[in-house]
Amino acid sequence: MQNLMAEPPPTMLPADAAQSALDAALDPDADPSALPAVAAAHPTSSAAWAALATRALADGDVVASYAYARTGYHRGLDQLRRAGWRGSGPVPWSHEPNRGFLRCLHQLSVAAAGIGEDDEAARCAQFLRDCDPAAADALS
Repeated sequence: MQNLMAEPPPTMLPADAAQSALDAALDPDADPSALPAVAAAHPTSSAAWAALATRALADGDVVASYAYARTGYHRGLDQLRRAGWRGSGPVPWSHEPNRGFLRCLHQLSVAAAGIGEDDEAARCAQFLRDCDPAAADALS
């Protein structure tokens, strides 16, 4: 069966102003305090919050990971809406600036599962797949 409804165009976020500072903070030789400093200096950067969520989860702090991921997720939703997204439609993984939001969505799903929020974990996993199946595949 063919879908006769036109799908919304893909949403492409603008470049993340924190990206160069984030890249430096993620260097293995960087001071561990560099990453939180990037998020503090660029609080709208979903990529910075995703990196904090990933690090917290790797350190075994699922509650902090959940909090960081939720912050980045909400900041990303704000950016998507400003970019014309209306609650549905593709958010391509192939567009690098979209990856911070998509990573937050993935980390939120993982951390939600880690604290027993299974319904939220499933919703976030499905939302990620709805945004772009390639993102779900790449992050799994």
